[in-house]
Amino acid sequence: MGMASELVGFLVKEKKWWLVPAVVLLLVVGILIIFAAASPVSPFIYALF
Repeated sequence: MGMASELVGFLVKEKKWWLVPAVVLLLVVGILIIFAAASPVSPFIYALF
């Protein structure tokens, strides 16, 4: 949580609101990759890429 709170603090302090969609997209893709590697649904998720 330290790194997440530091990132949010940076975005608020420096007014870099345009970075929020990119950060959210990276988080979603990362979670999808982790989920795909550890589940029996992986062949269907790999088809998306």
